[in-house]
Amino acid sequence: MANKSVWSDNRFWQRSATWVTGFASILLIWLTFDTSAQIAMGNDEDLKNGVTKRVPGPTVINYKITYEMDAKRGHEVPVIGEKEKFFGRDDWSEEEAGALLHLGKLGSQAKNCMDCHTLLGNGAYYAPDLTKSWLDPAWGPDGAMQALTGKNTKEEAMAEFLQHPDQYPTHARMMPDLGITAEEAKGLVAFLKHMSSIDTNGFPRNFGRMQGAVNGK
Repeated sequence: MANKSVWSDNRFWQRSATWVTGFASILLIWLTFDTSAQIAMGNDEDLKNGVTKRVPGPTVINYKITYEMDAKRGHEVPVIGEKEKFFGRDDWSEEEAGALLHLGKLGSQAKNCMDCHTLLGNGAYYAPDLTKSWLDPAWGPDGAMQALTGKNTKEEAMAEFLQHPDQYPTHARMMPDLGITAEEAKGLVAFLKHMSSIDTNGFPRNFGRMQGAVNGK
């Protein structure tokens, strides 16, 4: 009787499929736990102790955020610095900051921001990506938007623009007036600031204007 090739042996393929499926299942379970730990939101104690989390706690709005090139990782990463006033305060509690972020997140959903913008890779490309918009120098002390809106701080300028975008025609694709209230605008700006602090592995890579970024000013 001729020797049967292993490649045509059904038992070989059954055992191989069992081993591969088992290994893939174990790997998937490990990746799930590893990813969950990576994306778990930090807290106020982490920030006070200088512990870096990929997703910082809500009170990151009390701190200055910059975007700097990490030579080891080969892309930009958010860097959380010293205390910085946000709407006149740098002592937002975890509960207050969390409520503000929650209001901003709900506002971004209620106003369908992703119909035009992209947030953390989700949304449309009709309007600018908002993932790191807090870091855009156009809103900084040397940018045009503070002067245009007549405000003295980045957060006030952004909130003013969100409430009255039709008064500041900055682009051919003008943002419509969505009826955003002052409180909603404050929440949205807090949401944008927190989003800019998230370590997204260098995403998006189209923010060359940002100080510290690749080809940045």
